[in-house]
Formats: sequence, C-alpha cells, structure tokens
Amino acid sequence: MTPPANAEPLSRRRWPRAVALITLALSLGGCVACRLLHSGPYRAPQPLPEAKLLDMHVHTAGIGAGDSGCFISKQMESSWKLSIYLKSFGTTRQELQQKGDAHVIQLISQQLSGSKHVGQAILLAMDGVVDEKGELDKSRTEIYVPNAFIARETAKTTNLLFGASINPLRKDALAQLDWAATKGARLVKWIPSIMQFDPADERLTPFYKQLVELKLPLLTHAGQERSFTSARDELCDPQRLHLPLKLGVTVIVAHIASTGSNEGQRDTDRLASMMATYTNLFSEISSLTQVNKLGYLREALTRPEWQGRLLFGSDFPLINTALCSPHFYPLQLNASERSRLAAIENPWDRDVELKQALGVPREVFHRPRELFPNTP
Repeated sequence: MTPPANAEPLSRRRWPRAVALITLALSLGGCVACRLLHSGPYRAPQPLPEAKLLDMHVHTAGIGAGDSGCFISKQMESSWKLSIYLKSFGTTRQELQQKGDAHVIQLISQQLSGSKHVGQAILLAMDGVVDEKGELDKSRTEIYVPNAFIARETAKTTNLLFGASINPLRKDALAQLDWAATKGARLVKWIPSIMQFDPADERLTPFYKQLVELKLPLLTHAGQERSFTSARDELCDPQRLHLPLKLGVTVIVAHIASTGSNEGQRDTDRLASMMATYTNLFSEISSLTQVNKLGYLREALTRPEWQGRLLFGSDFPLINTALCSPHFYPLQLNASERSRLAAIENPWDRDVELKQALGVPREVFHRPRELFPNTP
C-alpha cells in the first residue's frame, strides 16, 4: 500500500516519542539516584539566633554616576559580568545614569529591610591599585568604590554599616585609616590580587599596627578570584598573612580561601594549617553555596580546623544570581525542601535558610555580632 504523498515518515513520527521516553527515563533515574544516594545535611540543622543577624560581607557597585566617585575600567564595563551584577542589584546602567550610583545602595537597604532573618549588613568599599607615588592608578584599577561614598550613604540608613577599603601602599594610608575609624568603619576590606600588593610586605607593618590600635578587623580575600576580568592569585595565598597575624591583627579570611592553590597545595588547606597557630584568625562562609564552590561548605562545617572560627556572610549580590540555588543540593535536601527554599523571594532569607538547612550552626550565624560588638 502506498502512503499518501504528504504522510510523515514513520521514523520521524517516532523520534519525538523516543526523546520524550528518554527524557522521562533520565528524570526518573535521577530521582531514584538522588533518593538512594541522599546523605542529608552536612550537619544537623539548628534553630537560628533569636536576634536578627549581621551580614558582614555585602558589596555595592557604581559606574561613576551621581558624583559618587566610583570607577570601573573599560574592560569591566565591556564585560558580560557587569550587566549580571547590576541585574542582581535590581537595576540597570541606564537607571544608574539617571538616578546615580547611590540608587544601588538604596536598593540594597530596601531589600535588606524586607528580610526576616538579617537586620544589618556591612557594606564594603573597594580601593584600587596605587602607583609608585602612592596614588590611585586608574589605568590598572578595575573597580573603585570610594570610602567617602560608602561612609556618606550608609550613614543615611539604619541597616547598612560602613566597611572601609584602603590599599596599604597609599601614601596617606594611615591618615585614611584614622579617618575611616572616625566615620564608624567596622572593618577594612582587601582583595590583594585585584589591588595588587603583597600582604607579607614588611612596609605594611605600620598599617597593621594601626589596625590593632584602632581595633579594626581585616577582612581579606584569599584563594582564586574570578569576579573580575583578571587577578594575580598568588597575592591571595593565605600563607602571606603571617605578618599581620603575628602583629595581632584580627584577620578574617573570606570564603575559607576556596578554589585557589599555591605551591601545589589548595589554599583552603594552606589556611586550615594556620588556624591552630593564631587565635586571631577567622574565616567566613560567604559564597560557599555557589555552584562553582560545591563541597567547600561541607569542609567548612565538618573539618575540625574551622570549628569556632567561622562567621556568617552572604557576598551579596552573588546570592541573588543563578550561581546560588537550593537545587544544587539534591543529595543534601529533598525535593520539597529545595522547592520551598527556592520559592523564598528575599535573597538574604533564601541564603540564610539554605545555609541553615545544610547545617550551618547557630553560633556561626551569631558570631559576627560578637566580633563587631559596637553594631546596635
């Protein structure tokens, strides 16, 4: 029997059905595998502290609009990353050009005010590279967020606190440090691989001594850095932090030095080996739920070196991007729990409840309040 002229070949009619069956089989197989391999949270979840939390690691950004003094390099301005960052803040480049960079900080404060778990956050400035004269070198700086801008705008809010950033090689670094302290800075933030200086440089000794005198903790990035277009990751080797630690600086190493390596050893292991030596050394768990850092939160919660040394931070706005999702944890959380967490609209609440469900202890959430006791 001859088929009609417009009849679809049998093989073509069977193809969509085959794809559907394969997709269904893979989905069912994945569900079965998750159920069989389900290991549960890294630690038993605990109730959150009764008081609202302090997030010690929150970023802002600016394009130089509204007389903010902010600066971004041409490389960053043309990078695909900038649009993602602005979207995660809830704004666009066009909106900032109209309303000014302070609009980002207003948006952060508004979103934070809607959180039921987090009451305050330390908003971080970001200093740049300095030249041989000790002055800002815009030609080598990717992102610059001035201390004056952050101090001024956080003073207009009740839930954002000033986190300073000072390149210690600036010719006026000590004067800037004094100024930041008078403006209520809670800490000093560094990313040495981006700011291009060596924390082990003996010339920084006066800066470290002044941090101790002012009782200002140092929050410094360690490990690999991929939020910018380029980085000198060797400058973020945690082993370069012996000098400030020996001088008595309270050092908080971001992200347990995740994803980087130096001298053939993971930076996380290099940092962990230092914990027993220095009681003034801490780390924090911001960004550890990102898909590119799977496994690091488990290390932070289960390795003995980190016990009593971890603090809660979010690394906002990255918690508000596709990098962070409860669905990345099918072996730790069941499907209904993942769906519940994914449906939480406020990014801070979603971050807190995901970390709580994975087993972050109550004390880790509370510790920033202990380390920054002058925060109301």
